[in-house]
Amino acid sequence: MLPRLRVQLTMLYAGAALLLLVVSGIGVYGIIARYFADVTDLALAHQMAHEFHALRAPIPAELRAADRDWSTLRDGATVVPAVPPRPGDTEDHEEDDGEDDDDGLLVDEPADAAELAAITVVLLDGAGRVLFAPDVDAGTAPPLTDQAAFAAAQRHGRDVRTVVLGDGGPYRLLTYRFDQPGGPAALQLGRPLRDQHRVLERLALGLVTIGASSMLLVGLASWWLAGRAIRPAEDAWQRQQRFIASASHELRTPLTLIRASAEVAQRSTPPGDDEQRQLCADIISESDHMRRLVDDLLLLSRIDAGALRWSLEPVALAPLCDDVARQMARLAAERGVVVRAADCAGVAHADRERLRQVLLILLDNAVRHTPAGGQVTLDGALQPNHVVISVGDTGVGIAAEHLPRIFEAFYRVDDARQRDTGNAGLGLAIAAGIVAALDGQLAVDSTPGVGTRFTITLRRAGSTPG
Repeated sequence: MLPRLRVQLTMLYAGAALLLLVVSGIGVYGIIARYFADVTDLALAHQMAHEFHALRAPIPAELRAADRDWSTLRDGATVVPAVPPRPGDTEDHEEDDGEDDDDGLLVDEPADAAELAAITVVLLDGAGRVLFAPDVDAGTAPPLTDQAAFAAAQRHGRDVRTVVLGDGGPYRLLTYRFDQPGGPAALQLGRPLRDQHRVLERLALGLVTIGASSMLLVGLASWWLAGRAIRPAEDAWQRQQRFIASASHELRTPLTLIRASAEVAQRSTPPGDDEQRQLCADIISESDHMRRLVDDLLLLSRIDAGALRWSLEPVALAPLCDDVARQMARLAAERGVVVRAADCAGVAHADRERLRQVLLILLDNAVRHTPAGGQVTLDGALQPNHVVISVGDTGVGIAAEHLPRIFEAFYRVDDARQRDTGNAGLGLAIAAGIVAALDGQLAVDSTPGVGTRFTITLRRAGSTPG
């Protein structure tokens, strides 16, 4: 149990660290990708404003704002001289007093060549055909324009999108409708994104590499921290196991002596002294009950500590089921309950004696909680890699709120079953521990007033583990 707890704590620590790394990595990647996108859009808008200025066309207000943002980004918020606006610009202007307007366009200032050199300019006519592409000779212009962007710009005045053009590369396109009479119908500016994508891919690879290396270190640190965290519990658990083992061994001898003395007293009781004879019989019965309880505690302690020895081998289920059903049939008959075995086919990979013990526990549990006239059935089924053994009864059933806890030690559901069985609540815990140690599963399904079915799933002999 404690090794499993250490693994769970390690996974919890490592999972929290992994979540932090993933969130941080996504945040860093997102910030840089957003920066690239913003710079690209600002550069396109700045260049678009320059083209409008060169063509002596009215410059849209958003291009003026983007131009100022570009200059702030480039110059670190330095104020630079402005180019006076021309009549017909879309912004509102004060009356011309013969002086330069300080709110003009900043297109005459030197621009960042690294950001703007790759931008290509294409002038389109009303049908979307290329009128002029000054960068074609340089071999840097996109081989095709994007007609969808052109159509959107014609409808809405402007359009910005990321597309894949004829050479297969991604481009960021900014398209503006051109309303100057006699001029082109649209301006379409494009900037290739290959370099940015390459940088982002390297960044992603670096983040993954750093994350993987960090997770290795975090995993080791988490394992160490988990070990320190459970060390007090591990020490307490080991002391408890030693106490249970020592107490069990120490109790066996006096219980054996008490039982032997009671048997001697019972044999020595004069004929006719029924009260004394019954008293001795009660002592013998309680001694047997205490001996079984001590044995169960010791067995459960060994299962929890992983100290129980196993003899794994192919176990044919048909003869084993017939044997335990026949053995329980005698006890069941005294209670008016019928026990039968049917369809227990297959061969399981298990410990024969321990599996027998589990079946006896489940059958005894079923018989105890099935009223007279009821039936207990032991059957099985085959799956591709597993065998399934079921123990079903027509008893009082178990209420749904008790089902999640019935495999806990000392947990009893006698009130739900409306009878006092006299057991200590260890049988099902032992059965679940044995099945888990055999790498199997023990499940329960019950309906109050209808019955209960326990299902054991074990690996089939010769099948691959897992």
